[in-house]
Amino acid sequence: MKGSSLKPLFASIAIVFALSACSSQTTEQTTAMNLSAAQIKQQHADNPFFKPYGTFFEIPDFANITTDDYLPAFEAGIAELQQQISAIANNPQTPTFANTIEAMEFSGDLLTRVANVFFNLTGADTNDALQAISKQISPKLSSSQDDIYLNDKLFKRVKAVYEQRDNLPLNTAQAKLLDDTYKSFTRGGANLSADDKLKLRSLNEQIGKLSLTFGDNVLAETNDFQLIIDNQDDLSGLPQDVIDTAARKATRLGHPGKWIFTPHRPSITPFLTYADNRQLRETLYKAYVSKANNNNEFDNKKVLAKIASLRAQRAKLMGYQSHAHFVLEERTAKTPENVYGLLDKVWPAALNQAKNEVADMQALVDAQGAGFAIEAWDWWYYSDKIRVAKYSFNEQQTKPYFSLESTLKGVFYTANRLYGITVKERTDLPKYHPDVRTWEIYDKDGSLMAVFMGDYFVRQSKRGGAWMNSYRRQYNMNDVESKPIVVNVLNFPRPAGNEPALLTFDEASTLFHEFGHALHGMLSDVEYRSQSGTAVPRDYVEFPSQVMENWMTQPEVLAQFAKHYQTGEVIPQSLIEKIQAASQFNQGFSTVEYMAATYLDLDWHSLQDSNVRDAAKFEMASLNKMGLINEIAPRYRSTYFSHIFAGGYSAGYYSYLWSDILGADAFEAFKENGIFDPETAQKFRDNILSKGGSADPMLLYKQFRGKEAGIEPLLRSRGLLKDKS
Repeated sequence: MKGSSLKPLFASIAIVFALSACSSQTTEQTTAMNLSAAQIKQQHADNPFFKPYGTFFEIPDFANITTDDYLPAFEAGIAELQQQISAIANNPQTPTFANTIEAMEFSGDLLTRVANVFFNLTGADTNDALQAISKQISPKLSSSQDDIYLNDKLFKRVKAVYEQRDNLPLNTAQAKLLDDTYKSFTRGGANLSADDKLKLRSLNEQIGKLSLTFGDNVLAETNDFQLIIDNQDDLSGLPQDVIDTAARKATRLGHPGKWIFTPHRPSITPFLTYADNRQLRETLYKAYVSKANNNNEFDNKKVLAKIASLRAQRAKLMGYQSHAHFVLEERTAKTPENVYGLLDKVWPAALNQAKNEVADMQALVDAQGAGFAIEAWDWWYYSDKIRVAKYSFNEQQTKPYFSLESTLKGVFYTANRLYGITVKERTDLPKYHPDVRTWEIYDKDGSLMAVFMGDYFVRQSKRGGAWMNSYRRQYNMNDVESKPIVVNVLNFPRPAGNEPALLTFDEASTLFHEFGHALHGMLSDVEYRSQSGTAVPRDYVEFPSQVMENWMTQPEVLAQFAKHYQTGEVIPQSLIEKIQAASQFNQGFSTVEYMAATYLDLDWHSLQDSNVRDAAKFEMASLNKMGLINEIAPRYRSTYFSHIFAGGYSAGYYSYLWSDILGADAFEAFKENGIFDPETAQKFRDNILSKGGSADPMLLYKQFRGKEAGIEPLLRSRGLLKDKS
């Protein structure tokens, strides 16, 4: 997953809802905290969360934060938030924007402080203790959220302010904060009857617990499978760096002299791409696509089916046709019908291209006299052979030019040319893991604007994928000027010894993508914390990062950073031309693979009844309906589709395609005016990167582009639509 964010009611609730993936529990389980925040702080006076960290830029004091610090800090934070909310709800003064809406926005500082650290670490550097705390605290956090949304006295105050909104002297950000706050209450069940509020709490509790179980099962299954190779002949075709990585992993896991490959993406992708042993490719591929689908203690079929059922039931309770209708009301897409309409426009061309790609690979197999039909586990291997045959190009040729170090220089160079920012690496600042690197980020006027962390290497304590998050958001509210602390977390293979980390072309592109999210967080310039940076609709949040990817492939940028790690030679123009020529290669596969998962997500969440489905049969029916070919599996099958069953992307996985349309169209403006045109870059910063969620995102886009985005630039960029010329 490349980056994530939710637009919250206020910052503490955002952390709870976006990252805990859990919801309410019963009153008996929750209760008001037995102790006040002040009493808890007094009992735990040494807790680092209860005082300034005293570090540079107030970076979390990771070295002095212990596992035992989290629960007291969470409990104090919840108690403090409850006290603040109670004061707002019981304020005898007439409700105003300041004493109700802004007062809520200003609440929850301590809860936000501890949650920012805790939930970042449960993704990037987790352990059994943190997972146990997550299961213990998440229901309390989410119940606290329900206590707020279902507080009648508080909602009456919010509603009173909302009903006079047309007569209030509010600026754009204030008007949006008021609107978002009111909608958060109504969508949180504030208008339900007392009985229905209890039903909602129960549904939230069940969904939350099942979501945690789903994620734990996926992690357990991913870590459990190992393809152990003890015959060197079975390594035929694999590049030496891939072999070396597998050998180091085997030694680390207690199998010296052997090689281990796992279903983690950095391990499985090169194996499927280069391993000549077709039987072993099949074994590893099937292990990947059967995660949490093995009828064992970690099987997710019943878990996910129950989640989908409960979400459908909750949507009905809230007055919506389906969970998808409920979710998409707050997205720029607005309705599932609009999303299906978009997918249906792209799908035929993508599927047709994928079928052509299968035909090309089958022709190669037949020409070799191999005597078998292409299967899903053959795609990476034979598509790479076709790429080499068509373009004399494969990613191994580019890896020497894309070291992690040089690619970081490339992304910093691009940001400097576009926005004038400069960086200074610091090795003396607090970090949560030895792998983490830290930079000071300076704006074009020379002022210290942000701190940026990069955590780049795969490890078992880190969940898969790539994402951006914040240890502190930017905002200027309540006489506090907060500057952001942003982190990019990725999963690149760890280098051997003193060798540099060499990236594939796709990995380098992912680094640019995630830094696009980081820029969205660091260049934010808003008043309210809940509107900061990436706090935008799910189907808009990927847009700035999709745009950022485009600069990596520009010859002018490549010439600045793509240099051979041994010789310093700039990447040859001939290789750049091969990269560009091959840029549309295999786009049928990648688009169909992604879109199949998107259709699957929407189908699960468009259910209009609460009947519990047979997960395997439902998935098969969905894939058959869309006409997915056997040679391609969805990027995520249901049982390990953590984005939608354990994360924030339910009914929203389409967001990458939706955002990519905006990204492709936006980059057209840079191509028209010059990829580093200062005026275009400033317009993008002023209207997109700095505004966060402080205004309607599509209005902001039109202010930047001067028009609505068209789908044609995306189709052309993927080779799915040819220019008429």
